[in-house]
Amino acid sequence: MSTETKRSSFTGKIGFVLAAAGSAVGLGNIWRFPYLAAKYGGGIFLLTYIILSVTFGFALMVAEIAIGRKTQQSPLGAFKALDKRFAWVGILGTIIPVIILPYYSVIGGWVTKYMFGFLTGGMNEMANDTYFNGYIAKVGEPIVWFLLFVAVTALIVIFGVQKGIEKVSKVMMPLLIFLMIFIVIYSVCTIDGAWEGVLYYIKPDFSKFSIMTVVSAMGQLFYSMSLAMGIMITFGSYMKKEISIEKSTHQIEIFDTGIAFLAGLMIVPAVFAFSGGDEGALGQGPGLMFVTLPKVFAKMPAGAVIGTVFFLMVLLAALTSAISLMETIVAVIMDKFKLKRIPACLVVFGACLLLGLPSSLGYSAWAGVKILGMQFLDLFDFISNSLMMPIVALATCIFVGYFLKPKALVDEVSLSGEFKWKKMFEIMIKYIAPVFILAILVSSVLDVFNVIEI
Repeated sequence: MSTETKRSSFTGKIGFVLAAAGSAVGLGNIWRFPYLAAKYGGGIFLLTYIILSVTFGFALMVAEIAIGRKTQQSPLGAFKALDKRFAWVGILGTIIPVIILPYYSVIGGWVTKYMFGFLTGGMNEMANDTYFNGYIAKVGEPIVWFLLFVAVTALIVIFGVQKGIEKVSKVMMPLLIFLMIFIVIYSVCTIDGAWEGVLYYIKPDFSKFSIMTVVSAMGQLFYSMSLAMGIMITFGSYMKKEISIEKSTHQIEIFDTGIAFLAGLMIVPAVFAFSGGDEGALGQGPGLMFVTLPKVFAKMPAGAVIGTVFFLMVLLAALTSAISLMETIVAVIMDKFKLKRIPACLVVFGACLLLGLPSSLGYSAWAGVKILGMQFLDLFDFISNSLMMPIVALATCIFVGYFLKPKALVDEVSLSGEFKWKKMFEIMIKYIAPVFILAILVSSVLDVFNVIEI
């Protein structure tokens, strides 16, 4: 049981779903999903993603939420409470957000800088090809914006589950969706050639379908839904028993997939139109967000306003994910060391700043230092996303499927009513998801070493 006298909880289903969806919706939805959708045949990638979301993604998310609610503990204690032999899975699951939060916050600092820059009339300067690389090559300024981003995240987490995370999620998520829809409508209605971009994005190109379409969609879904980071276990531990895990998971999937789709609709047609149909302009990662899109906004009617709105939207997405990552680490510290929330938040705040410095300085003062040919930020991303997360997810499936047995979690899910997708959940966890996750692990590693390209 919980090590706290009374564990925090969400007030109800809406608070839980919006907070969990906020965690799932992050930078990966906005700069990785559009790139992959464009590369792997538009509509056929979307269809593959949706099918995997309601099967593979559903089963893993239900398992993690149920583990959290059943044990009423953060990931470090949850696995140990269920089976001491699998305590190491909880340890790995706890380390993952500790690795991700600092470098993710560095990128969050870049987003904050760009939003402020567009807001204060710096659009034309930021649209310059060399601006982004010149900015991250500075030592001091990126650290200041990184610190500000972490401070805002910590302030929200300090206020707790209901007054902080839930309250902020109830404002940020609807605002995020509103801003995305606004940009989509504006872009499609005002940019010449945007409709061709829309067709390119949503029309299935079956000639581009391959096993890599499935692997890439699985990989995107995996990271997009905040699986194997300890987040859903932590949020599950705050979930009241009468709230349906099954229905909540479906709603989180709808939010996540809907926002990923909107992100593509927001970015692909605009970039497609302004690049003259050049698929290469949709390259993934920081290049799309910080180099290509500012140039698109500079050519767009009222581009400064739209660019400001866009980077505000990206900042909200980055913050909701950073909040959930920090909350997971804070929950572990509170459970393990019996600390109150404020001291635990301050410890995490300080540790995040220290651990984030290499990722920030890796493009400036420490640019010459590379490990496995990667700068610090890329290295931390590879270790957490490509190695540790698939290992934790695979271990979770094996544990639930063959040691704990699916019935233990089915019973937990059934506390709030009949588990309608029970049979699918059991088959996915035991037989199909492990194979999928192994494919993600192998392909991610091969991609990093340029054996294959995702």
